[in-house]
Amino acid sequence: MRYLLDIDTDLAEGLDSRLRLAARPAATAVVVDAEAGEVELSSALARTANGPGLLVLDGVIATSVRVGDRVASELLGAGDLLEPDELDADELVICMTEWRALQPARFAMLDGAFAERIRPWPQLTQALLRRVERRAHNLNVQRAIASQPRLELRLTLLLWHLASRWGRVEPGGIRLPLPLTHQLLGRLIGAERPSVSHALARLSRAGAVTGHGDEWHLHGKIEELLALLDHSGEGVAPLIARVSRRG
Repeated sequence: MRYLLDIDTDLAEGLDSRLRLAARPAATAVVVDAEAGEVELSSALARTANGPGLLVLDGVIATSVRVGDRVASELLGAGDLLEPDELDADELVICMTEWRALQPARFAMLDGAFAERIRPWPQLTQALLRRVERRAHNLNVQRAIASQPRLELRLTLLLWHLASRWGRVEPGGIRLPLPLTHQLLGRLIGAERPSVSHALARLSRAGAVTGHGDEWHLHGKIEELLALLDHSGEGVAPLIARVSRRG
């Protein structure tokens, strides 16, 4: 068992020093490690069925949902919460969820016993609920990006959106140190891998996006790049403004 408030200090931001000291011994959780690669989280999520779920402490996780022969993905990182699936007896569409750690990862198992122990400190529960809302917001932004008709625009928006969280400022732009394959990028924006490869080549020739494998480089400024990719800006201005503020 580990003291969760020592690992994820932001969880206790709603507590003063006295309450934090009192909550610390109660907010303990089992921490599990995962190597990079395919990760089976079903059993761990089942063990947290009566609690908040699995809290990502370190690493980046690609969560993918398969329906038929199509797969949609999202990226989760430190602070995100993976909640146990609730099976709906009336669900007619069968789906499968898979997880892949892009980097070595750590999870805290927040089960029913954890939820009971932190009950005297509702600020901790509220902090976890804000994490759930943040994940939903990010997923909604990703859905809006994926709805853009031009693939180059989708890729540019997606990479800058990811850079707002995982990017590092460098001369002339932002470095995004994530192992994003062309297949995974396609799953994030609803595109086929060959089309993603061709679009990235065009972006590279234009000097907008370079790199491959474990590191990507976004050049220039988001406003300037999008002005070049979409001269009119009609229909995408609100999204561009949001991504720019986050970048």
